[in-house]
Amino acid sequence: MKKLLASATALALMAGAGFAADDVTLQLKWVTQAQFAGYYVAKDKGYYDAEGLNVTIKPGGPDIAPEQVIAGGGADVIVDWMPAALAAREKGLELVNIAQPFKHSGMMLTCLKSSGVKTPADFKGKTLGVWFFGNEYPFLSWMSKLGLSTKGGADGVTVLKQGFNVDPLLQKQAACISTMTYNEYGQVLDAGIKPDDLVTFKYEDEGVATLEDGLYVLQDKLKDAAFQDKMVRFVRASMKGWKDAEANPDAAAEIVLKNDETGAQTEAHQKFMMGEVAKLTAGSNGALDDADYQRTVKTLLAGGSDPVITKEPEGAYTHEITDKALK
Repeated sequence: MKKLLASATALALMAGAGFAADDVTLQLKWVTQAQFAGYYVAKDKGYYDAEGLNVTIKPGGPDIAPEQVIAGGGADVIVDWMPAALAAREKGLELVNIAQPFKHSGMMLTCLKSSGVKTPADFKGKTLGVWFFGNEYPFLSWMSKLGLSTKGGADGVTVLKQGFNVDPLLQKQAACISTMTYNEYGQVLDAGIKPDDLVTFKYEDEGVATLEDGLYVLQDKLKDAAFQDKMVRFVRASMKGWKDAEANPDAAAEIVLKNDETGAQTEAHQKFMMGEVAKLTAGSNGALDDADYQRTVKTLLAGGSDPVITKEPEGAYTHEITDKALK
């Protein structure tokens, strides 16, 4: 009888374990904001729960590099821009893109009209604000395409290492600064500068756009069938969250605000951001477009004497996860 009871108990424990949610840790590229709304919506509305996942979303910040977090075992999957991911891969960290929720680039240079900048040819001799920590790669490729040195001087541009704010433009320390359509551009307008006083250059319009906000994992992890299965379920639920956020932007912004433990975000700005982010995720079902990938690689290789990557990457993405997730 004791043996029967023990066996029954063991079977019950095994059955319970079979229904236990699988843990997944997602590292964001930046702080909690509508840029990542799809993941918060998926968590808030139970899309991850429905896939048997217990997802922890870790906000980023100015001192957090997603590549370093995943390399150290602090995340299963990260949100990253492809230039940074491919640069890290070439240096030995084998990141693989498993899904691409963002179809379009939101990156711009925003310039004061009073600086005299009307076209990219007018960048010469000017000071330009640039983000680093992996965000500089598209800019460096663009300057190389224009034949402009980033070492300063009359025939080049002076690079101002820009913080994650718009102060250099407001204080006229730079003719142009880096902005995202969904974030810093709105901050410039909120500061009282009118659109007519600005000139903007979208990387996408200039033919130097690179893929942003993809999902990346470590290559070795994909050898594990159980990990693959978790990622299939994670991508499926995440894309459901993204399409929900696109269709209900104000509600998505409210969910983001609910998850912002810092209290730093405002309702008006998050609703503005979500409206703009929805334009960037529109047209993507989560699967990486091969043409977008090739365009990104071509842009990064075209770096003159100092390219972002020096050779065509191999194994840097897989369709295996999205092929299963999007059936």
